[in-house]
Amino acid sequence: MRASLIQIAVEEGESVENRRVRVGALVREQAGADLVVLPELWTTGAFAYELFGSEAEPLEGPTYEAMAKAASDAGVWLHAGSIPERDPEGPLYNTSLVFSPSGELAAAYRKIHRFGFDKGEAVLMGAGGELVTVRLPETVVGLATCYDLRFPELFRGLVDAGAETLVLSAGWPERRRSHWTLLAQARAVENQSFVLACGTAGTHAGVPQAGHSIVVDPWGEVLAEAGAGEEVLTVEFDPARVAVTREQFPALKDRVLGLERPQRAG
Repeated sequence: MRASLIQIAVEEGESVENRRVRVGALVREQAGADLVVLPELWTTGAFAYELFGSEAEPLEGPTYEAMAKAASDAGVWLHAGSIPERDPEGPLYNTSLVFSPSGELAAAYRKIHRFGFDKGEAVLMGAGGELVTVRLPETVVGLATCYDLRFPELFRGLVDAGAETLVLSAGWPERRRSHWTLLAQARAVENQSFVLACGTAGTHAGVPQAGHSIVVDPWGEVLAEAGAGEEVLTVEFDPARVAVTREQFPALKDRVLGLERPQRAG
C-alpha cells in the first residue's frame, strides 16, 4: 500500500482560496497512491483562532467540493485533513473528511478532544462524540485529530472497532515536537497498528509548527519521517503486517482493564 502525507505549509499572506487550489494540485500529483493524507485545519491554521468563525464552512462547502474533485481526479482515497465546520444547528466543529477515489464522502470525524484548556479551540468549537473508522480495500483506517494523540483510550476504541491503520491529521507545535514522535510510536506499539501522522509546516498565528510527519509500523519502528518544511512524505507499507504482528505477539489478547466482564456473584 502506498501512502502520501502532504505536509502543507500554512503561512500568512496566502488566502484560503489560493491554498485550496494549491493543495488540490498537490493531491492530483499523488495519482498512483492508495491513500493521501492532509493535515489539520490547513485552510486556516490550527492556531489561527480568530479565523475559525469567519472561515468556517458547512460540511459540503468549498473545501469539501475542492477535495472531492481532487480525490476523483487523482483516483485516490483522500483524508482531506480537517476544516472548521459550521453546523447550522449547533457550534463549530473541527471536522475531518475522507473521500473515496470516486470523490464520494466516505467518512466525517468531528474531533473529540479539543485543545486549549480554557481558550482557543476548547471554547470556540464543540466536541465530537463518535469514533470513526473507514474500510479501504487494503486496511481499516481509524481517524484521529492532533490533540487526540494524547488520549490512548480513543485509539484502543478504534482498534476495538476494527482499525488496523491509525491516521492522524494534526497542527502540532514545534515546541512539543518530541511528544509528537514519542506518542505516535507509543500509539503504534500499544495497538499493534500502523500510524500515519500528518502535520503542518509553517507558522500559525505566531506558533511555529513541528512538521515532521511520520509513519510508524506496528512494532514502533519509524518507516519514514518528514523534515520541518512543506513536503510530500511517501511510503509503501504492507497492511498485512498488522495481523502478523498481532499473531506473533498477541498482547492485545491479554487485556484485562477496560473490558466488560460478567460480575461475580457475592
